[in-house]
Amino acid sequence: MSCFLCFSSASEDLGCRRGDFSRKHYGSVELLISSDADGAIQRAGRFRVENGSLDETMDYTPGTWRRTDVHLENPEYHTRWFFKYFLGKVHQNYVGVDAEKNPFYLSVVLSDQNNQRVPQYRAILWRKTGTLKISLPYSPTKTLSVKSILSVNFKFGVLFAKDGQLTDDEMFSNETGSENFEKFLNLLGDKICLQGWAGYRGGLDTKNDTTGINSIYTVYQGHELMFHVSTMLPYSKENKQQVERKRHIGNDIVTIVFQEGDDASPSFKPSMIRSHFTHIFALVRYNSQNDSYRLKIFSEESVPLFGPPLPPPPVFTDHQEFRDFLLVKLINGEKATLETPTFAQKRQRTLDMLIRSLYQDLMPDLHKNMLNRRSFSDVLPESPKSARKKEEARQAEFVRIGQALKLKTIVKGDAPTSLVNTGLCRKEPWESQSFCSSFAYDIVCGDSWGQSLLVATDSAGVMLLEALPPVQVFDKTLTVKQMHVLEPQDLLITRADKGKDARLYVYRLSTLKRGIEERQLVRTKCDSRENKLEKTRGCHLYSINTHHGVELRIVAAIRNKLLLITRKQPRFDSISSVGMSTGTSDSPVEEFQYIREICLCDTPVIMALVDGPTGENDHMICVAYKHQFDLINESTGDAYRLHHVDSNRVNFVAAIDVYEDGEAGLLLCYNNLCAYKKVCPFNGATPMIQPNSSDFHFSWNQMPNSIVCAFPYILAFTTDSIEIRLVVNGNLVYTAVVPELQLVASRSDIYFISSAPVNSASNCSSRDTSSQSSPQTPTGYEMPIFPSPLGDAPSKQIYKIPLSNLVGRSIERPLKSPLVNKVLTAPGSGVIAPAPMIATTPSLSLSRMEIKEIASRTRKELLGELGLSECVCVCVFTNRKQH
Repeated sequence: MSCFLCFSSASEDLGCRRGDFSRKHYGSVELLISSDADGAIQRAGRFRVENGSLDETMDYTPGTWRRTDVHLENPEYHTRWFFKYFLGKVHQNYVGVDAEKNPFYLSVVLSDQNNQRVPQYRAILWRKTGTLKISLPYSPTKTLSVKSILSVNFKFGVLFAKDGQLTDDEMFSNETGSENFEKFLNLLGDKICLQGWAGYRGGLDTKNDTTGINSIYTVYQGHELMFHVSTMLPYSKENKQQVERKRHIGNDIVTIVFQEGDDASPSFKPSMIRSHFTHIFALVRYNSQNDSYRLKIFSEESVPLFGPPLPPPPVFTDHQEFRDFLLVKLINGEKATLETPTFAQKRQRTLDMLIRSLYQDLMPDLHKNMLNRRSFSDVLPESPKSARKKEEARQAEFVRIGQALKLKTIVKGDAPTSLVNTGLCRKEPWESQSFCSSFAYDIVCGDSWGQSLLVATDSAGVMLLEALPPVQVFDKTLTVKQMHVLEPQDLLITRADKGKDARLYVYRLSTLKRGIEERQLVRTKCDSRENKLEKTRGCHLYSINTHHGVELRIVAAIRNKLLLITRKQPRFDSISSVGMSTGTSDSPVEEFQYIREICLCDTPVIMALVDGPTGENDHMICVAYKHQFDLINESTGDAYRLHHVDSNRVNFVAAIDVYEDGEAGLLLCYNNLCAYKKVCPFNGATPMIQPNSSDFHFSWNQMPNSIVCAFPYILAFTTDSIEIRLVVNGNLVYTAVVPELQLVASRSDIYFISSAPVNSASNCSSRDTSSQSSPQTPTGYEMPIFPSPLGDAPSKQIYKIPLSNLVGRSIERPLKSPLVNKVLTAPGSGVIAPAPMIATTPSLSLSRMEIKEIASRTRKELLGELGLSECVCVCVFTNRKQH
């Protein structure tokens, strides 16, 4: 009897695969009131308070918190793009007007795509509504038309407040700071002399010293930052209100308040500052006893959520780490504030004025050719008579001027692509690993199986990829279009064939594994007759529930009919429950039962199952068809309109179930848009679908083919790029260019294929970075050989992004490879002996309600709502799972 151990996959772990998050980590809105010394109310305002914990005085051990991923949100990639690909190189600049008579600029350059010797057009579109970065394929036979296709600086206020100061007049009247305050300023940046300063000045006087003699300045990730420090701005003994200081700091969107004193002292409140312009306050306190900084963020109620969220507790003993966190938080906060209606309108008006001014200077006559090819003709010392030579000379001077500007910027240390300034040396969580360096077949679909990858190809059947050569599991007679590997259930679900012959097939993973170990013949379609779910004939799409600890639910779509199927079985608390007894059938078909059929008004394009809070007749199915997303009650079949798409053409991409504070929500993805809709609370079996304050939407820069959610990130896979954003607010954090990109699998680790090497991929394969609990595939084992593809099709490369890197926490996944227990050939002899079994304790398989309970406990622990005994219970359970 072959022994087969199953383990829970990463996708089952506390909902991290589909996202189980809380906006409470970004603070809660409070009414803050300030009063004078006599207790009279002066001002009041509503601010979102981020403190990392609800209990500001709770005990903590400095340096024990888990680091939060710190990313600049919505980075200005057009700045670095222009510096890297345009400046100092021959490129074209177009100027024109759109259909609404608004001027725009378009800079286009032909460059190498991702250093892969593939020519590609890169373009930057400058409009009053913002800047758009564009990548377009290059074709030597097809002309690219215009129709087909600035460094950002910040100024922040720094206000010094002595212990016990409760009014802005008192704070602004501090002539000098303390020793700890000076230490904090040295951490923020460099002390510069304003007179003659040639860099970004942030509104300060650099000629006559009217705004002070010195200031604090730094460059961070390509952004110039100038700090308006209260004690460095002019001080007036006669003016108690210190108008000159308030004129600068009061007009900063973001202000740092450095407050002296311990935690028992009266704390700062934003209502103490009289300013209609400042929207974000960062309260910093220094603890000299343990040399740590504590941070607290106040954001005006209208400011959208922005990251990174404060760790619990928000105490930093690593000063450089604190600096990185604080600067990123401040920059992201100002960017978020600029999205509020008041600032968005002002910003748009300013940008519109700048573009119109340039437009009027360069294009006095709208009927002229849009490409101003004489932009640099006036800088030529002599104009050659030949038009061709003149053009070559113009281009040479164009390049020379650009390279001179580029060199000057680098020498000054202001280059936005400098590794020192951008922090590109650190390893990002989305960096990929090379999994398979050469694969010659087109992949239709796939899923993780332990540390291996099970893929369905278009011409060679189903293969298991871990070592070379791949192992063929099914031959090409079984054309698989969709699959799910469920290791805790010892189950493989596939949708094979097409049209009327399409069906769902179910297999035991242990049976397939045994066939691989015993080197049985490759399975054919005929061998799968006992694995058919007959009533699913004609199925063109199916979906399963995300959390299936007790009951697995499958919904199969057959034209406009939904067939609900369940598989009930006991929890796998022991090895014997994984179908290992000799009396268990090789086919699990008999374990499935058909519940009911639901008729729809049209054929669904995508589906997603949404778990109800009780599991009692409140499960829902999200379907997309026509121009809408609907919610279908599994018990009654009643349909509820969730979202209507106002577009002539709709390309549905995905509907992803995410859970916020334990309540169900959906990310609805279509065209290049993504909308979050909350579908709870439930009223019996009827969802309350109505506009919610937590609903939001955002746009992708390119239309995605696939969407993957790995909290705190959501990734869009297009034809040539991976766009990474934050789930909580949709803000962009990174874009990776990947030629001929295709997503393969994402239920656990993320696998994708590309036609060219990916720069971020490490040289080590997945086997080099796999867990020690997953032994290597023995090289002496003779794998089954499958037929080679016809013709000389170019090989593609398969890459892997570990889920544990993305979710930012340790995920215990002692997944054993299906190829572990193999026959080994001893060195120097032809004797074949079985490989020894490695005893491993299986992980717990949790029910959906247990998962939600643990997730709820974890959130409460982070928010400081649990007592000591409850915290111990959570830790004991976690340790039990990890060991």
